[in-house]
Amino acid sequence: MEKNKHIGICKVGEKGQIVIPKEAREMFNINPGDSIIVLCDKEKGIALLKADTIEHLTDKVLG
Repeated sequence: MEKNKHIGICKVGEKGQIVIPKEAREMFNINPGDSIIVLCDKEKGIALLKADTIEHLTDKVLG
């Protein structure tokens, strides 16, 4: 059965780096070398998106 949800905990390292939990990387097919977009809103929090998600939307908008 494929899991659609995951909760994980990350620690922030001295250089501000985090490790995305393995389950989340597998769920979203995140691999070494992939680019991640960080969206920030002080009230709503932080969201991470694979860059290819935005590239797909850009292709739709620009044709």
